[in-house]
Amino acid sequence: MTTDEYLDGAVTLLQQLIATPSASRNEDKAADIMENTISSYGLTVHRKGNNIWTIDPEYDESRQTLLINAHIDTVKPVATWNRDPYSPEIEDDRLYGLGSNDCGGGLVTLLQIFRKKIKEKRNYNLVYLASAEEEVSGANGISLVLPLLPHIDVAIVGEPTGMQPAIAERGLMVLDVISHGKSGHAARNEGVNAIYEALDDMQWIRDYKFDRVSDLLGPTKMTLTVINAGTQHNVIPDKCTMLVDVRTNELYTNEEVFDIIRQHVRSEVKAHSFRLHSSHIPKDHPLIARCIALGLTPFGSPTLSDQALMSFPSFKLGPGQSSRSHSADEYICISEMREALRIYDALL
Repeated sequence: MTTDEYLDGAVTLLQQLIATPSASRNEDKAADIMENTISSYGLTVHRKGNNIWTIDPEYDESRQTLLINAHIDTVKPVATWNRDPYSPEIEDDRLYGLGSNDCGGGLVTLLQIFRKKIKEKRNYNLVYLASAEEEVSGANGISLVLPLLPHIDVAIVGEPTGMQPAIAERGLMVLDVISHGKSGHAARNEGVNAIYEALDDMQWIRDYKFDRVSDLLGPTKMTLTVINAGTQHNVIPDKCTMLVDVRTNELYTNEEVFDIIRQHVRSEVKAHSFRLHSSHIPKDHPLIARCIALGLTPFGSPTLSDQALMSFPSFKLGPGQSSRSHSADEYICISEMREALRIYDALL
């Protein structure tokens, strides 16, 4: 097959996916399309929930294995779309539609590269995975299927990076920070005001600087984003709850940052989860060295992906731009998909 034929296959599949609503946790119809398409290529398809994967027909457990992955779910369309988000219209070089950029372009071009590479002589195995629930880091997404895959040595994740390798990405941890007081009548100045009890902690959260600063991702950041306290004007609040968004760099684990915060604040601290860690792959990894040899520039990504749930080295590399993700009138350029096919082919 020619590059044009692989590109046509990618575009046709992406149009089908755009026309099929697939918000997180409702990807079943999109998963059906992926399953049927992969099967039509004569490949063996595996499915768990709405996760679809296929394994190298020449799989040899003595070889290293490369996972190529992208997600099939989308966010819900924002209200400011000027187009039908589920109408895959092509205008000039642009294919419009929800999920076209994030990350339909990577999803369909990686599948075509899988088709091409399994026909070629290689000293490694390939596994292709279209995963679900990425946008919500859901329990029925990639974490459900990773235990079912062969041993994976490294992964490429097809998120939109302008086809530059994102070799590090931030982790995410959400914290409940809770201060306690004692209720009383405001007119008599009774009780202990939980808001006042929380003020020093709020200031510390605002001002604290974590020591380890990444060359790729900068400092670990925490932001106080939600505060709730009080029931009415004349009652001293006995509880103040705060929500803190923490974005870790690759130099800290979420658990380390949690311990630092807990040691410095008086309030109670609870983590929603520790599972979404920052990720990093060394610049001297053979795949990254190959990227650099191809003229690509490694960088650090502030956005979260399924990499956070991978226990093996991984990096993001995909067509499109992160700035178009989750935005109105989302699109991918056909030329970007063509370039993705070229770079993936040369890289692998």
